[in-house]
Amino acid sequence: MKYSYLLTLLMYSSWLMASVSPAAFVPKHLHAGYTAQIDTTKIPAFFETYPKFKPYEAQVKLLYKKYGNHTWYDQKGLIEFTFVLYKQVQQIRDEGVPLTIPYEMEFIKIFEKGASTVPNLQTELLISCMYFFYTSKVFTGFTIGKSQETGWYLHRELSNTADLDSLMQVISLKKEFKHEYFSQYYPLKESLKKYLEIQRNGGWKPVQLEKGIKSLQSSDSSLTVQQIRTRLFVEGYINQDSGSLIFDQSVSDAITAYGTAQNHDFNNKITPRLIEMLNISVQSRIKTISVNMERCRWINPKINAAQEYIAVNIPSFRLLYFREGKPLLTSKVVVGKEFHKTIVFSGSISYIAFSPYWNVPSSILKKEILPKIKKNPNYLKNQNMEWHNGQVRQKPGGSNALGLVKFMFPNSHNIYLHDSPSKSFFNMDKRAFSHGCVRVEKARDLAIAIMEKQANWNSSKVDAAMHLGKENTYVLENKIPVYIAYFTAWADGSGNIAFYDDLYNRDNALAAVLFQN
Repeated sequence: MKYSYLLTLLMYSSWLMASVSPAAFVPKHLHAGYTAQIDTTKIPAFFETYPKFKPYEAQVKLLYKKYGNHTWYDQKGLIEFTFVLYKQVQQIRDEGVPLTIPYEMEFIKIFEKGASTVPNLQTELLISCMYFFYTSKVFTGFTIGKSQETGWYLHRELSNTADLDSLMQVISLKKEFKHEYFSQYYPLKESLKKYLEIQRNGGWKPVQLEKGIKSLQSSDSSLTVQQIRTRLFVEGYINQDSGSLIFDQSVSDAITAYGTAQNHDFNNKITPRLIEMLNISVQSRIKTISVNMERCRWINPKINAAQEYIAVNIPSFRLLYFREGKPLLTSKVVVGKEFHKTIVFSGSISYIAFSPYWNVPSSILKKEILPKIKKNPNYLKNQNMEWHNGQVRQKPGGSNALGLVKFMFPNSHNIYLHDSPSKSFFNMDKRAFSHGCVRVEKARDLAIAIMEKQANWNSSKVDAAMHLGKENTYVLENKIPVYIAYFTAWADGSGNIAFYDDLYNRDNALAAVLFQN
C-alpha cells in the first residue's frame, strides 16, 4: 500500500456510505398532519422496565417535546422508516461496532413477527431508543471523556442533542440515507467486510518455521512454504493455492505484495518476522480495524475538504504534507518513546524557526543534564550549551538537538516538529526515541515546500536561513493545520490495509469498551 494514503490522517478524498443518519429521523408523517400522540408522563416507568436504555432517557424526552408527542406510527401502522432503521441496526457489526442491540427479542417481535397497527407506548419508546442507540454508537462514538482516556486529544465536535432541529430533517424514504465520516472510515469498512468474511470461512491456520531453519528464499522447498502459500491465499495475496512446497515466483510475488501493504520490506524471504505478522489471528485484525473505525468517528468530517495540512500518524512513524487534497511530501519521523509518549492532538503551525536554539525542558534538565554537569563541569561547553535566564539552552548549529529548523504550533503539550542531527534513527523500523516532539527526516524539504508557497523563497534562501548560525524566525501569513493522530490500521481505496504495532498499547483499552458485549 502506498503510504500516500497513510495519514490522510486527516482527510484525503471523501467517500460516502449508505447508512442511516440523524438527518433522516423526522418521521415523514410528522409533517403530514398526523396527530397521534403518546402520554409522556409514562416515559420514566418505561426506563425502569428497560434499564439498558436509561442513558437515552433525556434524549427520548426531548425528542417528544420537540415534536409535539407525535409517534412513529401513521394510519397504516409503523412508518416505513422504522423498518429501514431496524435493518441498519441488524448490520451494526459492519460499522465496526461489535454489539447487539439491547432487548433484541423485543425488536424481533416488533419487526419480524408483525407489529400492531395501533400505536403502542412500549413499541414507540423502544424504537426511539433504537434510534439513539444506533446514532450514538455508529455516528458519534465514545464520549469525549472516554476518547481522552485513551490518549486522544484531537479536537472533537459532538452533535448537540439539545438541538434536534439541527439533527433532523425530512428526506424522501426512496433515497439512500447517508452520513459523512472522516474519509478513512470507508476503506476501513470495506476491509472489515473482507476480514469478517475470512472469519466466517474459518480464518487461517498458524504458520510454523521448520526446526533448524532460520529463513527461506526463492527455490527452497519446505512445509513452511506450503503453509505460507495457503496463508497468503486466504488473505487474497495469491490467486490460487497449488499446495506446492517450492518457494516459487507466486510465493515471492505474494510476499512482496504483503510487504508493500504493510509498509515492510521482507527482502523476498520467509523470516521469523514475516511469520510473526502472518500468525496474528483474523479475530485480532477485526478488532484492530473496528478500533480504528471508532477513532474515525472522533474526527470531524469537515477535515475531508481541507486544502492544506500536515498529518503525523504515530504508530506508522510517518508524516504527510497535503496540499489541495493530495500528498505533496511524505517523510519518516521519530516519535516519543514509551515514557515520553507523543500526544494525540491538533494545532496550527504559526512560525518556522531556522537555525534554532534548543531550550532544554525543565524535566530533561533536572533528570538528565544536571547529573551530567555534576560529573563533568565542561559538559555544557562540550555540548555547545549555555545557561540563559536560569535555564539551559543549546546554541544553533549542526549538533543542535533540533537540527537546523523547527516548525512551531504553540500548544500546552510543548510539542513541535523539528529537524534532527541523528539521521541514523530514521533507518530503523521502530522509531520511538524522542522525548515527545516529532523529529522529521525531510525537515529541509518540508521547510522549502512551505516557504516556497508562503514567501516565494527558493531552496538556496531556505538553506541560508538554516545555516545562519543564529536563530531567525519567519511568521507564516497562513497558518498550517497539524494533526497528530494514532491509527494502528490504515486502508487505501484499493482493498489494501496496513497494520501497525500498537506502540503505546492503546488498542486493547479501547477494544475492551467497544467489545464489552
